[in-house]
Amino acid sequence: MTRVVTTVEDLRAVVAEWRGAGELVAVVPTMGALHAGHLHLVQAAKERADRVVVTIFVNPAQFAPHEDFDRYPRTLETDVAALRDIGAELAYAPTAADMYPSGHATSLAVTGPAEGLETDFRPHFFGGVATVVAKLFLRVLPDLAFFGEKDYQQLLVVKRMVADLDMPMEVVGVPTVREEDGLALSSRNAYLSEEERMLAPLIYAELQAAAERIVAGDNPEEVAAASAAALTRAGFAVDYVAARNAETLAPVRKAGEPVRLLAAARIGNTRLIDNIGV
Repeated sequence: MTRVVTTVEDLRAVVAEWRGAGELVAVVPTMGALHAGHLHLVQAAKERADRVVVTIFVNPAQFAPHEDFDRYPRTLETDVAALRDIGAELAYAPTAADMYPSGHATSLAVTGPAEGLETDFRPHFFGGVATVVAKLFLRVLPDLAFFGEKDYQQLLVVKRMVADLDMPMEVVGVPTVREEDGLALSSRNAYLSEEERMLAPLIYAELQAAAERIVAGDNPEEVAAASAAALTRAGFAVDYVAARNAETLAPVRKAGEPVRLLAAARIGNTRLIDNIGV
C-alpha cells in the first residue's frame, strides 16, 4: 500500500515514525508522469534504504513563461498505482501553495556545475531546481537521495549543493534507463509524434559514435562540434553537444581527464537531453 500525503506536517509525522524505529530513509524527487526510469530509481533506493519517499511535484520555479509548465503531464492517480505495484511506501505530493506559500521570498543561486550547457538556454532552471530540492530535502531529511544520470548536469548541481550546504546525506546517481533503440526514458517522450519518435534515438547514437572517436584520440571539442552538425543535418534544432569534465562540467583541457558527452536538441516542439560517459 502506497500512502499519499500532501502536507509537510503529515510527511514529517510519517518520517518521524521511521526515524524512531531506526530506519534508513531515502527520497526520490520527481515531477510525476512516472515511467520505468523513475521506477528504476525507486527500486535502487529500496535496495539501500529501509523506507523510500517519492516526491511528486511539478515545480513552477524551474519553468520559464514560454516553457511547457501548463501542459507538463500530471498523472497522480496513475503514478500512485505504479508506486503501489513496486511497493513504495510513501508518496509526497504537495501543492504549489504548500511549497511556495504567500510571501515566499527565498531562493538559491548556484554556480559551478550549473554554469553553461542548460543555463545557456534556460538561465532560470537550476536556481529553481536547487531551491525546490533543498526544500524537499529539509522536509524529508533523508539519508540518501536518488537522481537519474539522464539529467547529469542536474545531478552534479545537486551534489555540489549538498556538499556546499553541509547537508548530512548522500546523493546517488543512477544510470540512465533506455528504450531498446537507445532513447533515454523521459516524461517528455510522450510529446513525440510517430515520425519524431523514430528520429529521436539518433541523439544517443551520435553520442556513442562521438565517444568512440574521442577514445580513438580525436579532439573532444572538435568531435562534439561535428556531432552537433550531424544532428542538425538530421533535422534536430541543436542547443548543444559538448564534451566536458565528467566531475566538474568544466571544458576539457588536457588528455586523461574523465569526459562526459552531453547533448540537448529539439525535434518538433519537444526538447530532449541525453549524455554518456567516455
